Amino acid sequence: MAPKLDLHPRSDGTSTTGSLQGQGAYARLLDEIRDGALTPGTRLTETEIASRLDISRTPVREAIRQLEADGLVEHRPRTGAVVRRLSYPEIMELYEMRVVLECTAARLAARSASDVEIAELDEINAEMAAATGNSAAAYEFNRQFHRALIDAARNRFLLKSVNAIHKTLLILGPSTLTEAARAEQAIAEHRAVVAALRDRDGPAAEQLMRTHMEHAQRTRLKLLRLRGDTPDDTREDVI
Repeated sequence: MAPKLDLHPRSDGTSTTGSLQGQGAYARLLDEIRDGALTPGTRLTETEIASRLDISRTPVREAIRQLEADGLVEHRPRTGAVVRRLSYPEIMELYEMRVVLECTAARLAARSASDVEIAELDEINAEMAAATGNSAAAYEFNRQFHRALIDAARNRFLLKSVNAIHKTLLILGPSTLTEAARAEQAIAEHRAVVAALRDRDGPAAEQLMRTHMEHAQRTRLKLLRLRGDTPDDTREDVI
């Protein structure tokens, strides 16, 4: 028998149903930020979002608060909640941390991943290759590949840190895999990383992941430049 929903108000004035709606609104807004429907600087108006999602304003308010806690949304005086715009140094720092964390994950996975996990990574990458031309599917398989690799590293603190980085990167909009050439390159790079894991060669896996991350970073900066969205408001401290 399915558990009953607790409809009694919580201490913060919302019900369990409201909380579930808030999580749904949060997931929807995350998707819209990732897909570029909500671009940096976009104002998030409770009434507009509630009307669009056909829910009350309370779960929308809860979702916006959660996005603020994630660092994806900020409050501006006389404007309200808006999607954050990352500065150029912030983008570079995020990718720098992503390189450190995911390269470490690749090195650890070479030691601790089971044969089944390595085979699963290979299969996910093959499915990604079969999805060439479908950027949404490629994004999802790419996400699964990196998540499976990090899980195979067997370090819960590393996983938590990587999740935080990936969430902040959503502000930058659509995946770099929207470029067909980058998608094909990423698949080849994944394949090389899997081969290093199978050989239990930690240093090679780490270096191959570094190359993979650096290519992703260069593609990201290119896409931002082509969109005319390269942040330059705080570049005076960048030589």
